[in-house]
Amino acid sequence: MYAVIETGGKQFRVEEGKVLFVEKLDANVGDTVTIDKVLLVEKDGAVKVGTPVVDGAKALLKVVEHGKGEKIIVFKMKSKKNYRRKQGHRQPYTKVVVEAIQA
Repeated sequence: MYAVIETGGKQFRVEEGKVLFVEKLDANVGDTVTIDKVLLVEKDGAVKVGTPVVDGAKALLKVVEHGKGEKIIVFKMKSKKNYRRKQGHRQPYTKVVVEAIQA
């Protein structure tokens, strides 16, 4: 059984026990988060596609940790004008484990 969920503006294909890195969620470590935006559910070969979401379906995610991603460098420059700006960014994320998919 698998499902496609949407969280943080992105879509993820999830199965029970799968570890995901999603955009930062407002939850503490150890909490269980319920995702109601389930776009597709497959169970025993039968596929249910939502319009846009599957009614009554939800995914339960357990928060494992919060962290920051790798640093990316944003460098802006205009040649011959002595304009240089260097800025770094680390995107926050939440590591979750899929506990259950209810359809």
